[in-house]
Amino acid sequence: MPVTLFDSLTRSLQQLRPSQPDGVYRFYNCGPTVYAPAHIGNFRTFVVNDLLRRVLELEFGPDKVKHVRNITDVDDKTIRRSREEARPLAEVTQKWTDKFHADCDALNCLRPHVEPTATGHIPEQVGMIAELLQKGHAYATGDGSVYFKVGSFPGYGALSRVKERELQVGSALAHKPQTADADEKEDGSDFALWKAWKPEDGDVKWPGPAGAAAGRPGWHIECSAMSRKHLGETIDLHTGGEDLLFPHHENEIAQTECCTGHAFALHWYHSKHLMVDGAKMSKSLGNLYTLDDLQAKGFSPMALRYALLSGHPRKQLNFTIDSLHAAEKVLATLRTFRAALSPTGGDAAALEPVFAALCDDLNTPAALGALLTVVNRGPVGVSLASFDRVLFALGLKLDAPVAPAAEAPAEVKDLAAQRWAAKQAKNWAEADRLRGSITALGWAMLDSKTDYKLEPAKKG
Repeated sequence: MPVTLFDSLTRSLQQLRPSQPDGVYRFYNCGPTVYAPAHIGNFRTFVVNDLLRRVLELEFGPDKVKHVRNITDVDDKTIRRSREEARPLAEVTQKWTDKFHADCDALNCLRPHVEPTATGHIPEQVGMIAELLQKGHAYATGDGSVYFKVGSFPGYGALSRVKERELQVGSALAHKPQTADADEKEDGSDFALWKAWKPEDGDVKWPGPAGAAAGRPGWHIECSAMSRKHLGETIDLHTGGEDLLFPHHENEIAQTECCTGHAFALHWYHSKHLMVDGAKMSKSLGNLYTLDDLQAKGFSPMALRYALLSGHPRKQLNFTIDSLHAAEKVLATLRTFRAALSPTGGDAAALEPVFAALCDDLNTPAALGALLTVVNRGPVGVSLASFDRVLFALGLKLDAPVAPAAEAPAEVKDLAAQRWAAKQAKNWAEADRLRGSITALGWAMLDSKTDYKLEPAKKG
């Protein structure tokens, strides 16, 4: 059935169709910046993109979808982390790339067909910057950096409606300094295409375009160059979280279309932020979770995937630990239901409402509701093949559940609280004594900077 999806540019539902004669649907989604583990808010976006990929494959065929997702492995954050750890940039980014892949695999996200890195596409980025300079859409500054001239692109702001909200090229707000080197810009709204090398960059630098100093690319040009190389000058769909809508995606459109003279993406899609316990995620609130954090609490990656799919992607989702408990129960029900299905026979039409909901703007709450309606009626007459097709679309693996995390007894919890208080008071002797008591009871107390956790002590 036709797949429709909300378009962030036109603010309307649009049917997804391949635009090229080969019938391949080409889409790009912005990947992670690899300097730390991705958190569950990041993974909401990646799980939604995986769901979209699966729905497209069911609609067009697995060989008729080309999915590209980049890795940002050079920017201010990655360089800062490299400097803090006194390790080469490539070593740091490879570590976190591997961790991202492991988490994606655990969440059953399909690997993209192409996963380009920013550092692996420096020539393509330098080439695009050279084109923009030659066409008058960019200029070099005194230090050898290069900026995009926003005023040269009349369509700037169409995606984010930013002009209607706050930005007028040449206005006082546009001229308000936005970065430390804003005085180098011709206009405050202009953005960096190439950043001249600075001592804090260490050995991270490449030759720049003609007229520019050695340095590194700006964040925005990375995606334009990688998308152009692997998907062509006009792509069918570009996706990402709503936090990327401005300035990142707005800037991608401007620089790409000024290079090519063609529309960059025929469709734009953005998923909403994830809230945790009714608040925005932050380390200071203690509500920022990684997949490892939740697995340490005894929850399976599939429970997280189910919880992330429980809300409509274009609406804010409030994540809670209770939602994971509920997800584990649903997965157990689905597991039991599937085990009762006959390998042959059954009605494939029984689960069509699930696919209808997914094809209608990725309406996951309606899809999950339709699935549970069928499950609650019982397995009689349901096709195993169609049920597995639903599981593929949702990306749910019904493996055996993981054992729940062991709960420390009250005596151990009390000793741990006393030890933490002693440690905070810098009473090291008492803290060591209490740790010994905890160990003697078969438990290990693992400290972090702001908290601690208890785990059964390893034997042997």
